[in-house]
Amino acid sequence: MEPPFLYDLAVIGGGVNGAAIARDAAGRGLSVLLLERGDLAQGTSSASTKLIHGGLRYLEHREFALVREALREREVLWRIAPHIVWPMRFVLPLVKDGRPAWMLRAGLWLYDHIGGREALPPATRVDLTGEMGLRERIRSGFEYSDCWVDDARLVVLLARDAADRGAEVVTRCEVTRLAREGSGWRIETGGPNGGEPFRAAMVVNAAGPQVGGVLDRAHEAKPRLLRRVRGSHIVVPRLHDDPRALFLQLPDGRICFAIPYEHRFTLIGTTDSEEGADADPPRASDAEIAYLCDAAARYFRHAPTPADVVWSYAGVRLLADDGSGKPEAATRGYQFDLDRGPDAHSAPLLTVLGGKITTHRTLAEAALERLGIEANAGWTATAPLPGGDFKPDGLDEADNVLPIEQEIAAIVRNLPPGAAHRLARAYGTEVLRFARAEMGRDLGHGLTEAELDHLVTREWAMTAQDVLWRRSKLGLRFDRLQADGLAERLGALA
Repeated sequence: MEPPFLYDLAVIGGGVNGAAIARDAAGRGLSVLLLERGDLAQGTSSASTKLIHGGLRYLEHREFALVREALREREVLWRIAPHIVWPMRFVLPLVKDGRPAWMLRAGLWLYDHIGGREALPPATRVDLTGEMGLRERIRSGFEYSDCWVDDARLVVLLARDAADRGAEVVTRCEVTRLAREGSGWRIETGGPNGGEPFRAAMVVNAAGPQVGGVLDRAHEAKPRLLRRVRGSHIVVPRLHDDPRALFLQLPDGRICFAIPYEHRFTLIGTTDSEEGADADPPRASDAEIAYLCDAAARYFRHAPTPADVVWSYAGVRLLADDGSGKPEAATRGYQFDLDRGPDAHSAPLLTVLGGKITTHRTLAEAALERLGIEANAGWTATAPLPGGDFKPDGLDEADNVLPIEQEIAAIVRNLPPGAAHRLARAYGTEVLRFARAEMGRDLGHGLTEAELDHLVTREWAMTAQDVLWRRSKLGLRFDRLQADGLAERLGALA
């Protein structure tokens, strides 16, 4: 007799695409298993430029459908997760060796009109004389709207919502073998399942750069058109006090962003390189760090040098190879490879290729459609993510204050400066699950025992890296001694 399927769908990969698929499927009533070999968002999904955007530069590559889809998603994601997604204005300076003003004006007009923009303000011409720490020769430009996102927290909240809807989420659980067994899949892992395999009727391979390894373990052929592209970023001390971000045009035709980050820093990125994209974990090379510093030096009066870099990170995107020569021109659209097996009764294996954070929700819908799951499609467009059950128009855009901050300040005693804002931005209304008058010992920079307990029990945090670099964004503030103390605390909780 064929063993019973424990799950309708198993999703391999706890990045943004895998978590989004698990959430959508669980909300449609499927029994879902999400497997991640490390921590949620440990790879590419926490190594992004942290933007919800249409991709202005993709208009140059005539990817109009991709830009339209992404632009439509901006305000959808802002509505369902207003605590971790919020509007940001981007300044595009006019420079002598950049695109001409008429081209930028036309591109921004199209950007404003093809994506159903409703609440975000339109593009305008701006005077930049003496503004934003820019060099004197930069006097004017354009300003337009996109959104910022806490990328790793987005993934965690997608997984949390999936689990709240019945999915089983298992981290630190690497798939070691996949095999069709009857009309389903047998999934062997090195994780906490007591040696017993998981069984599922369908499998989605959303392992990002590791999709090829998953296919090897399933003894399945890889899609022919795969391309690994590494994107690197640097973080430097704040280059200006303006809340707006900068879109920087570079002489080689590429672009990068300079974005306010965590109050005291500026995030600069990204690069696009196929060299060293097989490294695990990926790292920003010395050449990429120098390139990003040089990019900033072309615009800012006080230019950073590699010695000023306080943190660098890199992520690898597995893209569908569309034949474009330069890695920066490769499509960020998503594709699927569906293997239905040797006969009509075989279990399907769907492999996800490409995609970007902005389109994770529509990618999930398309993935389930390819698997023939049509019931209750589209529900994720209106259901808030955990903590996001308030209207984004309650946001004071001048200083990004959320209504929940006043409730936090009224509940918790002796909050350090900025703590209510950080908690509201990270958790939204979910903070009311653990906020109380006494939050326990301060483990450093406002991270309390109560918050840490929430991260462990509700958000799958196990290590100091999970807490500091993916859940709380406090990694740049903690010194080594504080981080070691946090690790000891987590060890005691395990």
